[in-house]
Amino acid sequence: MGAPAVQVVIPTYNERENIARLIAELRAHAPEAGIVVVDDDSPDGTAAVVEEIAAADARVHVLRRQGHRSFARSVAEGMLWALARGPQFVIQMDADLSHHPRYIGDLLRAANEADLVIGSRYVGGRVNVVHWPLSRLILSVFANAYVRTITRLPVFDTTGGFRCWRAEALRAIDLPSIRSEGYAFQIETLYRAYRCGFRIIEVPIIFTERNAGASKMSTRIIAEAAIRPWLLLMGRGSLRSRA
Repeated sequence: MGAPAVQVVIPTYNERENIARLIAELRAHAPEAGIVVVDDDSPDGTAAVVEEIAAADARVHVLRRQGHRSFARSVAEGMLWALARGPQFVIQMDADLSHHPRYIGDLLRAANEADLVIGSRYVGGRVNVVHWPLSRLILSVFANAYVRTITRLPVFDTTGGFRCWRAEALRAIDLPSIRSEGYAFQIETLYRAYRCGFRIIEVPIIFTERNAGASKMSTRIIAEAAIRPWLLLMGRGSLRSRA
């Protein structure tokens, strides 16, 4: 069995209630994809669930992280692991079923014309979010407007985590040097891709709030996401444009 052309990277922390269903949906919608779950030392046994699945499916892998918890480090480690397998595309997505695998086909089709495809909640100015409290929706819409205003990124959903990367683009943004710890990772990697001159496309998705488990959003994560665009604008963490 050859290495999959598509690798899916899923960071997890306490997603035991969701992860088996997500992997089953991935198998239904992207049967040939490789799947790597990067578990941030979940106390609820998420990694053990994935290991049981992996025992019967050679395309499923789990990476166990220990020590300092970090969403950004989890995603970056998973992406580096995936890139080492030589795929054409690397997809990142959340484990809480807010990013439905049925959209993977749309992302991959768009990736034929792009280096980075974003599964967008806000493309074209429309809001495609289901079951979020109004306060969370307002925060997200404001955050994206804020990031666009500072960075001038030509993207509606700058903070979304459902993305399909062409492998060459992902290698070029130098993942080991990413400075973000939380969800600012989404802003920093997008900004680097933009500054490198890569082609970025948004495709619409419907984002659905999780049914099980708890959100990992915190005041610290929000504060980092507010500061990071300014640091990027000052050249801290950005890359030079491609020749």
